[in-house]
Amino acid sequence: MEDVLAVYELPYDGDFPVVCMDESNKQLVGEVHAPIPMAPGHSEIVDHEYVRNGVANIFGVVEPLTGQPHVEITERRTRVDSARFIKRMLDEHYPKAVKVRLIMDNLNTHEIASLYATFEPAEARRLADRLDIHYT
Repeated sequence: MEDVLAVYELPYDGDFPVVCMDESNKQLVGEVHAPIPMAPGHSEIVDHEYVRNGVANIFGVVEPLTGQPHVEITERRTRVDSARFIKRMLDEHYPKAVKVRLIMDNLNTHEIASLYATFEPAEARRLADRLDIHYT
């Protein structure tokens, strides 16, 4: 944990931005019965019954010192999805950064191996070389 705290204490450096990443699965639900609209004397009435519409994954990163967020929704949370998200983050949001100091938990998809499982070795190495990973 001291490692992560030391990274958080670093001053802002655009060449080496500090970025925090996490993801969360969310259940998608729909209404079985349409809500009854608000009317004089009562608020909107929503039935407790719902229908499951699957799940979605939310990937998110934020740069704590600038507050700059980026969120992406995917259908799954696999190592391929994680690797593709990291590639887009590096190439689209931090193309000029020398290295991104990436703070994240140690979920099994949060490994350099995910890059190699997803991309050709040269591309995986290019991406890995631009990351300075710190696990919480």
